[in-house]
Amino acid sequence: MKESTLLEMKNKIEAQNRVMQALINEITHLRELSIGTLETIKLMPDYEDAIETLKKQMEDNIKEKEKAKQNGAIKQDTK
Repeated sequence: MKESTLLEMKNKIEAQNRVMQALINEITHLRELSIGTLETIKLMPDYEDAIETLKKQMEDNIKEKEKAKQNGAIKQDTK
């Protein structure tokens, strides 16, 4: 291979490494932000009630999907 081709390949790989490192940094930042947000929400007064409401909604969703399966028609969730 020509030296110029090798240098071009090296530069592309280095650029890809920089992009991947930036993505890793961004994912790490988003993870820390998510955890901080969750911990803040847990401290709010009605957190337990909200969780119970979400659990109930999930159970209702599952029951609806099971009924739709039994009837042979699955509704598309457009929410």
